Amino acid sequence: MNYSHVVIRYGELGTKGKNKIDFINMLNKNIKNTFKDIKEIEVIKRHDRIYLVLNGADNNIIKERLMHIAGIQNFSFAKMVNNNLEEIKNESLRQASLIEKGTFKVVVKRADKTFPYHSDEVVRAIAGPILRNTEHKVDVHNPSFYLRVEIRRDGSFIFSEVIQGAGGFPLGVLGKVLMLTSGGLDSPVALYLMLRRGIKVEAIHFASPPYTSQEALIKVTDLLERFSDIQETIKLHVIPFTSLQEAIYRYCDESYAITIMRRMMYRISELIAKKHNCLALASGESIGQVASQTLESLQVINEVTSMPVIRPLATMDKLEIINTAKKIGTYDISIRPFIDCCTIFTPVNPVTKPRLEKARMFEERFDYMSYINECIENEEIIYIKKDSIDKDIEEFL
Repeated sequence: MNYSHVVIRYGELGTKGKNKIDFINMLNKNIKNTFKDIKEIEVIKRHDRIYLVLNGADNNIIKERLMHIAGIQNFSFAKMVNNNLEEIKNESLRQASLIEKGTFKVVVKRADKTFPYHSDEVVRAIAGPILRNTEHKVDVHNPSFYLRVEIRRDGSFIFSEVIQGAGGFPLGVLGKVLMLTSGGLDSPVALYLMLRRGIKVEAIHFASPPYTSQEALIKVTDLLERFSDIQETIKLHVIPFTSLQEAIYRYCDESYAITIMRRMMYRISELIAKKHNCLALASGESIGQVASQTLESLQVINEVTSMPVIRPLATMDKLEIINTAKKIGTYDISIRPFIDCCTIFTPVNPVTKPRLEKARMFEERFDYMSYINECIENEEIIYIKKDSIDKDIEEFL
């Protein structure tokens, strides 16, 4: 269809009271940034809508990008006409004529109260020509399509499709977290849920060469690149973990190795997070999924950090996580057969109900802080952008 505009709506933002304008301004900024490379597009902000003026831009590209912008509840491609009843009728008939035979319902929102006709009058004026000139029939209860008209001061917007957006809050309004990121199924899904909640993300990944391979790190960067449509650049902190991991298995009982390893990861992550102004840590842990994710284990692991730890997948089961991974396009990457440091040296009988005093006892056997400092001193940073990674991954292996 010959659309002139996109009508963008934000649902949850409307409940934010005095903060609403700040949220909308951030969403407007993010939308402008998303389309800065398409010169034809003009972004117009109003108090309850944001409009894209298309000027001939490719509708498919616009749709794909809008679906990934956090804070957009839904949007519609529309044709704008003057606030004139004849123009509204003619455009409504034109659009209805292009839709396959079916039943319809006309929905009119008269936001501009100066328009001289009430909504029900406009509905009848539109429906009449459609019934006379097409094979469509009216069904107000279960129509095969809706023809919608929004009459606003800017003009009247006519459309038939409402496309679901990402929802949530605009990216950046709620601060930034450091996400513990492996190459598995869980952490990318958790990262996505953080982004759609308006939270910027930096990622931290623990690599243990030569036990983990170059392909394992490539898998992580490919996963993060999947989110570059939502967050333009993601900073990945790569931590060389080999020496510390070997020390854990050398000085600690094997059953406690995973617990101690996770405690070390959280210690390192907290130091990195504070250095880079992150307000919280986040992970892909799901309660009870593995030995280190029982409530008892999480309590012992969490004891080493004073920062909030957000676990978006806490109550999701594995099938829900898999289905979400498939939906967001990370599943096929996550199942590549390259192990990360969490799956090497897996204990035969990992403790599921660790005791804090016992974990501390094992840690007292070696100078773990010297290993932590070495890890942080040798940290490398990769900036993940769409179709671009700014460092050669081989440098880290």
